[in-house]
Amino acid sequence: MNKRNLYLTAALIWGIPGIIISVKGFRAYLTMTPGKLWWLLLITATVIVGFYVMFSRIVDRYSARIASLPQTTNIWQTFPLRGWILAICMTCLGIALKFIPGMPMSFTASFYSGLGPMLVVAACRFIHNRKDV
Repeated sequence: MNKRNLYLTAALIWGIPGIIISVKGFRAYLTMTPGKLWWLLLITATVIVGFYVMFSRIVDRYSARIASLPQTTNIWQTFPLRGWILAICMTCLGIALKFIPGMPMSFTASFYSGLGPMLVVAACRFIHNRKDV
């Protein structure tokens, strides 16, 4: 696989879960009462800022890794082992959160509405970095 496709692969690995999580978060917001809305939006804004900073660093690091690879390589070289472990653990955690009894809808609304869009932004950064190759 060539490097341009590795960037696309990384974007898909981050972007598809981002879209799914965003939809769940925004749907959860639709069930909230207006009285709770202001503080949930504040939590969402905090989550957005936190994940933007974290994901920007990770995407830049992984993009630099992809750029340093030979022109054609295998798909498993897209991320380091630690990156694959992180992706798998986050996926498992997301699935596990669905099965925790009593998980408040306000958590889903505020956390997922921040995390999902930032995963999509990270995917867009991978696609943007793809142009440099």
